Amino acid sequence: MTGALVDAAGLAHERAADDARIVSLVPSLTELVCDLGLGDRLVGRTGFCIHPRETLRAVPKVGGTKDVDLAKLEALAPTHVIVNVDENRREDAEAIARIVPHVIVTHPLAPDDNPGLYRLFGGIFGREDEAQMLSARYAEARERALDGVMPNAARVLYLIWREPWMSISRDTYISRMLGMFGWDTLPAESAERYPEVDLAALGRDVDRVLLSTEPFPFRETHLAEAAAISGRPAELIDGEMVSWYGSRAIRGLDYLAAFTRRDARDRRAAG
Repeated sequence: MTGALVDAAGLAHERAADDARIVSLVPSLTELVCDLGLGDRLVGRTGFCIHPRETLRAVPKVGGTKDVDLAKLEALAPTHVIVNVDENRREDAEAIARIVPHVIVTHPLAPDDNPGLYRLFGGIFGREDEAQMLSARYAEARERALDGVMPNAARVLYLIWREPWMSISRDTYISRMLGMFGWDTLPAESAERYPEVDLAALGRDVDRVLLSTEPFPFRETHLAEAAAISGRPAELIDGEMVSWYGSRAIRGLDYLAAFTRRDARDRRAAG
C-alpha cells in the first residue's frame, strides 16, 4: 500500500495516524477531504475553501491560496498539509515542509486523474472504502455524461480573469475537462498555463467566449462587454463545475454534459 501512496511531487506517504490534523490549502480538495468523511480531522483551510459550508464554518482560516499565513498555520499544529502546484506558491509549500511533517502535493491535469486523488487521500487517511465509492461514482458519472453526447466541435475562449483578460492553455485540467465534450480551447499554444490574451484578436478565431464564474467573479453584467470586444457570443459557465477536481468533478461531468447538449441545441436553432 505504501508504494501506491505517492503524490505529484514523487513523495511517498505512510498511512496517517487516526489523530491526523489536516490543513487544506486547495478549495476543491478541502471538499474532497470532507466527502471522504475526514471533516473532523480538518483543522485549517483557506478563505476560498467554502464547501461544504456547514462543516467548514468552524474550521479556522489561514489566509488565501496565494497568501498563506504561515504563523497561523503552524499554530494549528497540523500533521498534514495539502497543496497544489497551480493553486499554491512553491515557496509557501517549501516553507510549510520545514514546519509540518507531511506535505501532500497534488497536480491533477485531466478529469481521469480524479480516481487517483481519491485513492491517494483514502490510503493516507484510512478512507479506502470511501475512496472506492467515490471512484465508482466518478466512473458512473463519466459513462452517463458521455453517453450520447456528440462532440461539440466548437472553438472556445475560456476566460478566467478581467483586466487583464486571462485564459487557459491546453495543458490544464480545465481545458481537458472541456475537451472531453469536444470543446476546443484557444489559444492553441501558450508558454503560460494561464496566459493573458488579446480578446479582440483571439475572438476572430473562436465560436464563442465562455466567462467562468471563478476565480474572477464574472456575472451577467460582463457578457455584453466580452461579446462586444470579441465579436462573438458570450455566456457564463460555472467555474466550480469545470475547474474543481476532487469529488466536485462527479457533478461537473453531469453539468458539462447538460451544458454541451444545450449549446448544441442553441446552435442548431440559430442555424
